[in-house]
Amino acid sequence: MRAILDTTGFAGQPIAAALDALAKDPRFLFPNDDAGRRAALAEYTRLIDQAFERSKQLFATIPKAKVEVRRVPEFKQATGPGAYYEAPALDGTRPGIFYANLRDMAEVPKWGMPTLAYHEGVPGHHFQLATAQELKGLPQFRKLIPFTAYAEGWALYTEWLAKDAGWYDGDPMGDLGRLQGEMFRAVRLVVDTGIHAERWTREQAIAFMLEKTGLGEKDVTAEIERYIVSPGQACAYKVGMLKIRELRARSQEELEEKFDQREFHDVVLKDGALPLEILERQVNAYIQRKKL
Repeated sequence: MRAILDTTGFAGQPIAAALDALAKDPRFLFPNDDAGRRAALAEYTRLIDQAFERSKQLFATIPKAKVEVRRVPEFKQATGPGAYYEAPALDGTRPGIFYANLRDMAEVPKWGMPTLAYHEGVPGHHFQLATAQELKGLPQFRKLIPFTAYAEGWALYTEWLAKDAGWYDGDPMGDLGRLQGEMFRAVRLVVDTGIHAERWTREQAIAFMLEKTGLGEKDVTAEIERYIVSPGQACAYKVGMLKIRELRARSQEELEEKFDQREFHDVVLKDGALPLEILERQVNAYIQRKKL
């Protein structure tokens, strides 16, 4: 992150302050009007369509359901996050929906869009949830039951996967957005623990996240208010991602040349959402089968 900032005129400046300044740089913003909002929706659509094509090299199973990009309804946008995902209809009558919050285009820097599209859309939440819904032979509750560390861990893992696969090659600003997202999830560990174990006030938590991440105040406030009513939820992202990466590293180490990331992704996704302990058992069983 420091290396990228040093090449954009922010050498020596605190990281959060530099990110805050870049987020307000007109070069990286859409106009704050209807035309700008249409352009942002079109860019999210392009990123997700491109991710679908690129994912064919990384996944053996591509869900049939597609993704549609929509604006967050105006009545929800004031306190909503920057983006979120809604799974497809179970009967296939509606695709997955990537909702983008366009309440203020000054909050949508272009360099943050790729990582958000990968996390909420493809190959993040859409691949995990749509694949689960399309599984055959599983009882319905297994296709729908949520486990936050698994689901959010997967979405955060796919942010790393995009980097590992070269999706940010030639796009240092997009990579900066990825790194900011990773730092954001690390800061979540602190503020969630601060609120619920150390009795931080709402204002303390907001101030800490603003200082450390460079994110906008509206986004940070919405995040902190969510953490207040969901103890531990914000910690689940990093915990889940670290476990999935640990299981991938174990598979690579033990299988060596037999390791195939497409098979690994099938093992992670094709039993529906799982508690991390059960996921680890499934991956260990895959490793033993593959060794034979």
